[in-house]
Amino acid sequence: MKTFNTLINQTSSIDRQSELLLKIKEQGSASISDLAVHFSVSEMTVRRMIHRLADAGLVIRTPGGAMAAPAGSMERTFVERSAKMAGAKEALGRAAAGLVAEGETVVMDSGTTTQCIARYMSGRQNLVVVTPSLAVLDELAGSPGVQVRLTGGVYRRSSHDLAGNAVIDALDGVHADKVFFGAAALSFHKGVMNYDAQMPRAFLRAGKQKILVIDSSKVGNEAVYRLCPVESCDLVITDADVRSADLKKLKNLTTVLVAE
Repeated sequence: MKTFNTLINQTSSIDRQSELLLKIKEQGSASISDLAVHFSVSEMTVRRMIHRLADAGLVIRTPGGAMAAPAGSMERTFVERSAKMAGAKEALGRAAAGLVAEGETVVMDSGTTTQCIARYMSGRQNLVVVTPSLAVLDELAGSPGVQVRLTGGVYRRSSHDLAGNAVIDALDGVHADKVFFGAAALSFHKGVMNYDAQMPRAFLRAGKQKILVIDSSKVGNEAVYRLCPVESCDLVITDADVRSADLKKLKNLTTVLVAE
């Protein structure tokens, strides 16, 4: 069991990473040594934070430091993310879609994995899908038996979805049978995590069964912002390449389905 001090330290670490990103954005660039002094942490800690932020496309690593990513490059493009772990995502999509019964209402967040779920729901009958994802709409547009209800919001080109307070407002009135959502990382210390601080937790309140669908490359990793504890997920679906040690840890926390 984690101590109170441990939980405080973990939360402080995430906050510090956010502050470090803000500092780099304000200055345009910063050295590792200056950031270490400013935040009173070791240079190794700064390097780790910069590495995570760079992997998310939020900064660009430079010799001895980092610079703010140019406008328009803050997130990997939707096409690039679709190509990563494509085979695993197809397996995840089949497995998740197989859990949806006729007559159900499901909420689906935006992302390349939920797009794959929608692909395998195509042709189904008597379903209602609530989503901010235009990629999900694209997959289901030719399925007369599936009613797609888009949330409002502002179009976000990098994710081919709708974002903003309108998404939260729309989801607040929804109580679906299932919610399918993805994440940037699943940490056994910090929970389900994302790089987007604005991802509405309203997704997690919008349905009876909360189902995290995440490829194995993200299991055991960390992102910037904590979304929820792993234990609050009713089911986690991951692919067959998940490490056996990670799978054992996951099964100790919640129900797990391995997509073959």
